[in-house]
Amino acid sequence: MGAPQSIASRKPAANLTRVLQTWWGKLFIPSLSDFFFLAMMLWMFSSGQAWNQLLTDGDTGWHIRTGEYILDHHAVPTTDLFSFSKSGEPWFAWEWLADVIYGWLFRSMGLKGVVLLSGLMISLIATIILRHMLWRKANLFFSLAITLFCAAAASIHYHARPHLFTLLFLVITMWMLDRDRSSPSWHVWLLIPLTALWTNLHGGFLLMIAIAGLLAVGTLIETFLLENRRWSSVFRYPALLAGCSLATVLNPYGLGLHKHVIEYLRSGWIKDMVEEFHSPNFHSESMLYFEILLFLGFAAAVGLLRRRRIVEPLWIVYFAHTALASARHVTIFVLLAGPIIAIEATKWWLDWSKDRSGKSLPGILNQLAGEMGSGFRWVSIWPAVFALSLVFIGHAIQWPTDFSDERFPAKILSANRDQIAAARVLTSDQWGDYLIFHLYPATKVFMDGRSDFYGEELGKEYLAVLQGQYNWSAILAKYKFSMVLAPVSWPLSSLLKQAKDWKVVADDGKAVLFLRKADPK
Repeated sequence: MGAPQSIASRKPAANLTRVLQTWWGKLFIPSLSDFFFLAMMLWMFSSGQAWNQLLTDGDTGWHIRTGEYILDHHAVPTTDLFSFSKSGEPWFAWEWLADVIYGWLFRSMGLKGVVLLSGLMISLIATIILRHMLWRKANLFFSLAITLFCAAAASIHYHARPHLFTLLFLVITMWMLDRDRSSPSWHVWLLIPLTALWTNLHGGFLLMIAIAGLLAVGTLIETFLLENRRWSSVFRYPALLAGCSLATVLNPYGLGLHKHVIEYLRSGWIKDMVEEFHSPNFHSESMLYFEILLFLGFAAAVGLLRRRRIVEPLWIVYFAHTALASARHVTIFVLLAGPIIAIEATKWWLDWSKDRSGKSLPGILNQLAGEMGSGFRWVSIWPAVFALSLVFIGHAIQWPTDFSDERFPAKILSANRDQIAAARVLTSDQWGDYLIFHLYPATKVFMDGRSDFYGEELGKEYLAVLQGQYNWSAILAKYKFSMVLAPVSWPLSSLLKQAKDWKVVADDGKAVLFLRKADPK
């Protein structure tokens, strides 16, 4: 009686396999990849407050307004739009295409559209990493754990900003290069138009050049180390590097963009001023995951070098260095190193468990990982259906209608909107972004989040006045400020409360609005 039941029990599985071999089966039957994508969305964005966290960086405000300007004028700006301190001076809107996307989404759905796109991209990035690992036959359980570690470490940079396009293109690029190194095909040349698109979405396009350059150098070294040399690969990747480099010129500013971005990245003043450029602070939980991945990445690099693999160790060492020098590169390192670590960890595990029987715990886990891993091999229509449902019937979710009032002076601006709009206001760079979002074009700001634009001279004056240095009063007079909207933590706030020619208009315990008193006549 046992045999017939065994045969019968196999029929549903065999029928499902036949269905999945058809195009409509893969289209309509959800995969484990689909469930993972949905799980990531629920894990990170299950509450309305989680969507608000994507708007804790004010830069999103001027990106939206830049996109609307381009939509209205059908031209990419070449001079400043937002400041009175450098009005009309040359400006690079180097993320113009991402700005257009944000501007269009905002006009179509408000801030909901901007944060929804960002949330979907973050979940898609994690899903692509996991699928890349499993495509390389990495152990499912290791792959899941490392993917979640990568997502947690990268959370320090989860903002609704154009850099998400760089993170998405990064994981796509790494998978495409991995596929080409395993089995060369024409598909790798698609990275050239991808780079052209990348260049117009975010300045992180230089990452593609760095990755391809290290790949070309590493491949050359590997070829000399191997007995069976494949010289075709030695010329293949320098050609790819050249093609991608030429593609970056296809932007509204030409080679001027490259010069500007390189100067921005090399600026010592910006590295000191902008917090993202500081070395990571390992006291946070997300940095604990980065630290774990850092050590695992170095261990993987050692194992790869022993097998005369050079490219992956070059990537790991170079991007680990950049991550340790600047917190903004932590996300790049973990997304790049994650698949390499998962593949090496699987090798370590298999080397250790290869002599274990199939009935042992390692044997059972290996079998279970193999069987479940096959469920990640296709993608159905259901993630797209889920995304569309959020667009059209997502009313149960409390979507943000403004930036976080915990980070921005929403109450003071709401109560004093007309007065602030008519004044020449000094405020923080982040709050300057917020004023641009709410008051442009009626109001121009002194400083906002475009640190690459304002430069060192103006930046030093900004720091001097907010810190209440000896010349703070002279700087206020120089730029004829009539209002100051300052965080209570600024030393300037204490000084202005004692100054005879300034008075407090509003104080909510987080921000203080000061008005310069009229000169007596």
